[in-house]
Amino acid sequence: MDNNVKLQKAKEMVDKINDLPTIPIVATKVLELLDKPDCELDEVADMILTDQVLAARVIKIVNSPLYRSAHEIKSVKRALVFLGFRHIRELALTCSFIEAFQGKDGAFDVMTFWEHSFGVGIVAKIIAQRARYMDTEKAYLAGIIHDIGEVFLSYYYKKEFLQILEDIKGEPYKLVDAEQRFWGTDHSYIGYAIAQKWNFPNEYGEVIAYHHRPSEAVLDPTLVAIVNLADLFCSVRQLNYGGREWVSFNLADEPAWELLKQFAPHIAKLDIERFCYELDDRVPEVQDLVKSIFEGMIME
Repeated sequence: MDNNVKLQKAKEMVDKINDLPTIPIVATKVLELLDKPDCELDEVADMILTDQVLAARVIKIVNSPLYRSAHEIKSVKRALVFLGFRHIRELALTCSFIEAFQGKDGAFDVMTFWEHSFGVGIVAKIIAQRARYMDTEKAYLAGIIHDIGEVFLSYYYKKEFLQILEDIKGEPYKLVDAEQRFWGTDHSYIGYAIAQKWNFPNEYGEVIAYHHRPSEAVLDPTLVAIVNLADLFCSVRQLNYGGREWVSFNLADEPAWELLKQFAPHIAKLDIERFCYELDDRVPEVQDLVKSIFEGMIME
């Protein structure tokens, strides 16, 4: 089926939902502020403080193992000083994504979904570092938001999604292929349609659209390849959710690995088995991070 047809079908499914959440207005204003060449840190901190949920999440995440701050950070301003401007954008979008789908009853457990999403983000960041990709924070954020279409289907097409999960249980089908058979589109196209509605930067939209088909990426195929590999890794470790128990893969055999080698030839010398063991060691850290972010907030 033609990609344009799949995207059109995805847009129709998204447009049917009248109560689709939007990016919180405060986060949008933060992103606008950060685009200004004369942006002041105090201005950004004051804006974040007008949304107490966003402020609380920023402090939760900056105190998580991911950022490894030496001392507990208790104020938004100190958090922003510690993070620097590059990380604030990442954090604002991450928190917005969490907030947008908060408190709904979906087809799969919300904590395992976020463990997968943050796991892909962290693994993408590590792969990006090894590949000497210039913007590891972009890789991290792209990893977190890559499955935005999946969480949409889980919430808004719950009955049909549960049926798909049941149909493929124990069967050699990827979830994305089962979605194609059922809807004539899949979560990557749906995620892209949402990213367009939310005015996400184009590079992030491309990752969402092509994270299962990195060879089709145009704007930044290296970034898409990094997220594809991170997604595959997390799907066969303890960071998966729904319908993926059968999947196995060899990192070096993946088309995305070939794409990555074109960008970073030195990565061909990487001891992949050892690298995967190193990534395995990060799994408990991801689970602790997600627990920390959602502790006491899950019903807000």
